[in-house]
Amino acid sequence: MHIIPVIDLLGGQVVRAVRGDRQHYRPIESALCHSADPLTVASRLCEHCAIDTLYVADLDALQGRAPQVDTVAALLEARPALQLWLDAGFGGHADAERLLSRLGPSATRVTPVFGSESLRARDELARCFEPPSRALLSLDQRHGMPLDPAGVWDAPALWPQRLIVMTLSRVGSGGGPDLDTLAAVRTRAPQALLIGAGGVRDDGDLAAAEAAGAQAWLIASALHDGGLPARTRATAHRHTL
Repeated sequence: MHIIPVIDLLGGQVVRAVRGDRQHYRPIESALCHSADPLTVASRLCEHCAIDTLYVADLDALQGRAPQVDTVAALLEARPALQLWLDAGFGGHADAERLLSRLGPSATRVTPVFGSESLRARDELARCFEPPSRALLSLDQRHGMPLDPAGVWDAPALWPQRLIVMTLSRVGSGGGPDLDTLAAVRTRAPQALLIGAGGVRDDGDLAAAEAAGAQAWLIASALHDGGLPARTRATAHRHTL
């Protein structure tokens, strides 16, 4: 099971996500580092997980404000091997292209994440994932209700091979992973590579998620709170997602 560390960016700081209630996010307090500085937190998370892939949620952009391009660029410059999965509230393919164009050559190390909560129209699915796109689709929901203005959840024939199953009400909750939703998506997309998000507390939860069909999980709180021990390069999964 891959662990993909996560940082949530708000106003240039890393904040702790709690159940998707973004108005109440506060700067991170972490057992890994006594800082909310994005470069410091990103470095410690990648070292702790023995991985050079990082998921970044730009909460400013997700709430309709300007994307934090300078912070994203600084993360890429600080870690030359970093592969960054970026959710910046992209409403469609053109939004992602505009942001990537501002990152210069480093943009080749950025994978756009298109969230169902942000996509403006179902027609964008084909544009966002037309080959050779390397983008990810995030199927977002809260309390069992899809966040889906464009009807993405109802179009499995248009889903790409790699899917994030994001249960926002479990994020930062310590409530365990949402295996029911994961299983439901697995039934509708049996050949997809599934990446879960929300609720994982420890290695036991990771084992349960893997048994339910997840190949990876996006994690923040369990890392900062000490619920998951450090990985080593010898024990971490090395194949590419």
